[in-house]
This record gives sequence, C-alpha cells and structure tokens, in this order.
Amino acid sequence: MSAPSRRPEIRRRRTRKEKIVKLRKRLATATAEADRKRIEQKLHRQGLVSPGTPLIKSA
Repeated sequence: MSAPSRRPEIRRRRTRKEKIVKLRKRLATATAEADRKRIEQKLHRQGLVSPGTPLIKSA
C-alpha cells in the first residue's frame, strides 16, 4: 500500500482518536445526567464503527 492511499486512512484514525479524547474529557466533567447520557451515546456510536475494546467503562 503506497503512502498516498494511506493518508486518508491515517487522517481518519487521527481525527477519530481526537474526537474520542474530547468526548471522554467532556464526559468526565459533565454533571447533568442528560449531558452524560448524550455523551455516552456519542461514544457508543464511535465504538460501533471500530469494535474491540469498549470506549467507556460499563458500571
């Protein structure tokens, strides 16, 4: 696989990783239950795209 064909994949992964980090930070600081639920749903959707290790710890 050549470098030009890998660039979009690398960019996609990096963007996804940054989004997950941002959502995890927002989840840690969220106080309202509605906010926590909405952020957890977003993280869950991101996790469905790439199954494997869960993005949030189940209680």
